[in-house]
Amino acid sequence: MEALGRLIDESADLRTLLDSPLIDVNTAGRALREVLEGQGFGKIVLDFAGVVVANRRARALRNIVAAFAALVADKRGVVVAEVESAHPLTELQEQQLRARLIEAGYGRVNIVKRIDPSLLGGLVVKVGARLYDTSLKSRLQRLQYAMKGAA
Repeated sequence: MEALGRLIDESADLRTLLDSPLIDVNTAGRALREVLEGQGFGKIVLDFAGVVVANRRARALRNIVAAFAALVADKRGVVVAEVESAHPLTELQEQQLRARLIEAGYGRVNIVKRIDPSLLGGLVVKVGARLYDTSLKSRLQRLQYAMKGAA
């Protein structure tokens, strides 16, 4: 299922296939099956994706896969940390971040990285319902609000 999620994220053509309301359900199902078979997916994933498409939920396939991954991680005791940064994290930075999250009491941590150039610098880390925002963008916004209050 993780590989299916990565495939959807990496393939613009596959996302177009899943999102298009103009493609017939049967055609979309056959095309998706061909793509997944070509990538070496097993029968269970093929059948699962086929059922989702047949029930006219192709647009939700990525969200369904993400929800499934979250359930599996929860059962295994793994915490998912969504990390947004202005630039790609180096291996050392990722290890340091993982160490800090473990120190904060988050046992086994799976880091999901995203790049958001609008942050300018720093990180935004979301772990469950907690949000740790050390981005330069939010610091500048807080400074702007403080300056407005002082004027």
